[in-house]
Amino acid sequence: MKLRNAVLSAALSLGLSLALSAQAQNGVPTIALKAAHLFDGRSGQLVSPGVVVVRGDRIVAVGRDAAIPADAQVIDLGEATLLPGFIDAHTHLASDHSEDWAQGFYENMLRFPTEQAFHAQRNAQSALKAGVTTARELGAPDFVDIGLRNAINAGLVQGPRLIVAGHAIGSTGGHCDSVNAPPDRIRPAGPLEGVCNGVEECRLAVRQQMKFGADVIKICASGGVLSESDPVDVPQLTPAELGAIIGEAHNWGRKVAAHSHGDVAARLAVEAGIDSIEHGSFLTPATLQLMKNKGVYLVPTRMTQLWVDEKANTYPPKIGEKARAAAAAHTQMFKQALKIGVPIAYGTDSAVFPHGLNAREFGDYVDMGMSPAQALMTSSQGSAKLLGIDQDTGTLEVGKAADIVAVPGDVIQNVRATEKPVLVMRAGVVVKSAP
Repeated sequence: MKLRNAVLSAALSLGLSLALSAQAQNGVPTIALKAAHLFDGRSGQLVSPGVVVVRGDRIVAVGRDAAIPADAQVIDLGEATLLPGFIDAHTHLASDHSEDWAQGFYENMLRFPTEQAFHAQRNAQSALKAGVTTARELGAPDFVDIGLRNAINAGLVQGPRLIVAGHAIGSTGGHCDSVNAPPDRIRPAGPLEGVCNGVEECRLAVRQQMKFGADVIKICASGGVLSESDPVDVPQLTPAELGAIIGEAHNWGRKVAAHSHGDVAARLAVEAGIDSIEHGSFLTPATLQLMKNKGVYLVPTRMTQLWVDEKANTYPPKIGEKARAAAAAHTQMFKQALKIGVPIAYGTDSAVFPHGLNAREFGDYVDMGMSPAQALMTSSQGSAKLLGIDQDTGTLEVGKAADIVAVPGDVIQNVRATEKPVLVMRAGVVVKSAP
């Protein structure tokens, strides 16, 4: 067995060497990133110094002793830390942030989908330059997110790798059906737009999102903060509807994320087989324990709770009241989740706040009691595994996609250095570098 393993290892090494030699002859560039520190995202440890060698779109060597090929372009980042690119498990890049809630509502209603696609591309670039190399887009109007993903994959525009949901799915009058304008002025939404009632309509809504390209399904299990017509914590889908949605998605190989501030709604979703709970403001220890037992991830979107609480007076009164209540409950919930050991995935809910501020979430986790390494691992391990992409990205390892961020100084000493990346590389291409 030892001889067989040795032969296999030698064959793999020879194969990699021949592949790199062929790539070099074909003009595939080699880039070596050097920095004072390296956090690989798997070990949870910081090593010094740090080197990552990239050939094309893949990492071919990593670590303090990684050999730098003679033909490599060397980028010396000095007193910086090399990290895996951030994986934001909850974004709305296809939507815009507005400091004025009413003005934003008005502009969104008047904007054509094609025009919104340009806004989405700008938002995607902002996130990418902030270090987000992969994002899970959890709900967008007019399938703009699917178009954006396709354009990025085709190389037409720059942006993170996207895992998209199409329209979020929920009940009439719920958070996923948040426009409560008179029906003679705005056409009521149906299953194609994610609004459904009853088992068959909900199953149809899932199938329609997948038909048009959804990678993941997003549901609104409870009410939301930034919608006027629904209480924030009330369940909005029945157990039968949850079973139809989750079962259909899983049959098609898609995971399901549940927006849920409310405890009862989240527990029903967990019992029905949900993959992640988003926000979770009012979750009780019993529900959190159930999530741990079943391996259901919490995506806390902590910075969004802080943002809406700070801005509560700028929203309509009903929204402001819900924002304050959710933020107050979220703090205690998060501490309980850490104590219980619920798996946590990094996600921000960008668009509630300006795009490009995503890395604040790491510092907010540390403020809640996580160590800097634990906070960073919610992306490299938590989000990567939740999204099912951990075999391809999320860590700095040989063979993984060259999705890399460099931040100033020692990130373990100052996790908020993640908010000011000095270099961002996506699939081997430098998309941001310090002047």
